[in-house]
Amino acid sequence: MFDKVLIANRGEIACRIIKTCRKLGISTVAVYAKAEGTPLHAELADEAFDLPESATPAGSYLDAEAIAGIAAESGANAIHPGYGFLSESPVFADRCADRGIVFVGPRPDMARLMADKWEARKQMASLGVPVLPGASVDAGDEGSAKTALEAVGLPLMVKATDGGGGIGMQVVESEARLQRALRRASSSAFRAFGSAEVYIEKLVSPARHIEVQVIADQLGNVRHLWERECSAQRRHQKVIEEAPAPCLPEGLRESLAEMAVMAARETGYVGAGTFEFIVDGCGSAYFLEANTRLQVEHGVTEMITGVDLVEQQLLAAAGLPLSVDGNAAVRGYAVECRIYAEDPKTFMPSPGTLDTFDLPEIADLRIDGGYRKGDAVTPYFDPLLAKFIAWGESRDEAIQLMEKALSATEVSGVTTNIPTLQAALHHADFAAGRYSTGLIESLP
Repeated sequence: MFDKVLIANRGEIACRIIKTCRKLGISTVAVYAKAEGTPLHAELADEAFDLPESATPAGSYLDAEAIAGIAAESGANAIHPGYGFLSESPVFADRCADRGIVFVGPRPDMARLMADKWEARKQMASLGVPVLPGASVDAGDEGSAKTALEAVGLPLMVKATDGGGGIGMQVVESEARLQRALRRASSSAFRAFGSAEVYIEKLVSPARHIEVQVIADQLGNVRHLWERECSAQRRHQKVIEEAPAPCLPEGLRESLAEMAVMAARETGYVGAGTFEFIVDGCGSAYFLEANTRLQVEHGVTEMITGVDLVEQQLLAAAGLPLSVDGNAAVRGYAVECRIYAEDPKTFMPSPGTLDTFDLPEIADLRIDGGYRKGDAVTPYFDPLLAKFIAWGESRDEAIQLMEKALSATEVSGVTTNIPTLQAALHHADFAAGRYSTGLIESLP
């Protein structure tokens, strides 16, 4: 096992990784942007280094050369990228390898394959995994766009080829809106990921977003940890997740898990990852994308299985066997709510200083956070304040605990999305476990 790990991330996920490293006796190195002051993750780590620039992701958490250099300087054996930023960058994985530092993630070739969402689709189709009709598009070529539209049909979704987190996604319901959507998606993708490539895919509506968690080591062991329901979204980004997925036919549950394990094994996948699927109103499932990293919502899987996914990542990256013997058994239900500093109506970020930040301490409630009272929430980075993960013997118990936790939370200095989360939890469709990706947008 490694003796020192650099965490190339910030906020709650950096704090989360530090927690497991401490459990395993691994020293930690944090990096941070000067605009953040001295953030919580920098205080919790054994060592902390500030990054070259303060106010842009490109000059801080996306500066692969600076982060790799700090890792070498600090004597770190490995770099854990968390999620977002450089977590799915094959270039960064190569840079780590060049310096003799282990990248806690998939091999560069696997990262390249799955980071290219279009190529990943083709790979899954070749393995017999169902995919939606789609087409690669040159955003600047109207002829290419028209040909793609004819092949896919309306309505459709424009997506960033190297995308993630809903960034760059555009819904197109008429031919007149296609070119504008392509330009906007391409521009957004370039700003976020450095690549302007996009593709289109048939839009399924209503739809459920189901993902399967897998873990795999370098010895050929591949396990699944069942599925998560990720349909409660705003701006195509998840805000409430739960596990197990409610009202999912047992045959479909088994089928999704089997497809994910088969795909991971056939592609030689190593580490923790998710295979994501869209499920239509008839119960048919289609491959959406694969994420070669830890997911924001990994906590709900940990709560129902007792498996520490960060520990499994570190074991796999170190060349050690997974500590999970077979596919994990499920106990109870878990619901996660992401608390953002954002306007609950427009979903736009709400930067400011946390004058009050009182979070509840309740049995069976896990809080993954990266902020304290007095911290500044800057406009430069993702405004995720904390994640609440509630566990119960039944789904109703988990939801009731979450409602109690949200009601007991006090935040001032920024606006939060807590009212949106509460409204979603009280919605009849959510209570029944029969909701789709349009749930949040349907709220009054």
